[in-house]
Amino acid sequence: MKNYRPISLLVVLISIFSFAATTYALISNQGQGGYEYRSIFGKRVDIYGKGLYQHDSISMATQAIAQDYVTLFLGIPLLIISLLLARKGLIRGRLLLTGTLGYFLYTYASYSFLSMYNSMFLVYIIIMSASFFAFTLSMMSFDIPSLPQLFKDALPVKFISGFLLVVSTVFGMMWLGKVVPPMMLHIVPDGLEHYTTLVIQALDLGFVVPVGFLAAILLFRRRPFGYLLAAVITLKDVTLLTALSAMVILQVSTGVQISLVLIGIVLLINIVFLYTMIVILKNVKEVSGTIK
Repeated sequence: MKNYRPISLLVVLISIFSFAATTYALISNQGQGGYEYRSIFGKRVDIYGKGLYQHDSISMATQAIAQDYVTLFLGIPLLIISLLLARKGLIRGRLLLTGTLGYFLYTYASYSFLSMYNSMFLVYIIIMSASFFAFTLSMMSFDIPSLPQLFKDALPVKFISGFLLVVSTVFGMMWLGKVVPPMMLHIVPDGLEHYTTLVIQALDLGFVVPVGFLAAILLFRRRPFGYLLAAVITLKDVTLLTALSAMVILQVSTGVQISLVLIGIVLLINIVFLYTMIVILKNVKEVSGTIK
């Protein structure tokens, strides 16, 4: 695996700092408790009022806490395990590592730009930066032209491409439906609360949805880069959708109103992504060779 040593150092850095950030967020309890705040848009916002996310809304704080649990108990172990597998020269390990780094990049980019300022701000930036460079180096480590030969002929290309196309369309339409009508009516979109802009929608519409479409099209045409994009975005989204499922469950448990249809869609997509990940990894042809 090319760039193994710098990637390893960056993974260690990401693991240490994300462990510190998530652990502190989950055990911190300072603050006066929940209170109501009126935003610059005149909207009443229920503020969480305690811990690291004391200045965030209840909705956003519960989402962050749920994601911290997933990052701590799934993301970090997966990052370390995939690095060890990549160390053995396993293609599955390299794909899993790249996808997991994509999860950390997305997660801490959203924390850096969306969360209300808190004492972990510089830590978020460090993790975001380290994840970006590790993800880039990991993507560059693959020999793109040879990628189709690393997968078995039994790989269900049409199913994976179709699923990525459907998911990208669903999320694209969902976020456009949230953004476009308020823009046309010159009103504040639901869910903005006391934040300045829609960061998640910007990240998804700007990066995640287009990459999903591109991966689906290239894989369907059996282009080499499509194999890598489809595998990486699937592996990244397994972790991210698990975090999203945890967010939905925790929000419901704290009284946040969420559509049952939305809950069902999120859980269903999470399950199918998990199945797709298993299918992709089962159809990888492994080559021996431990990294020295």
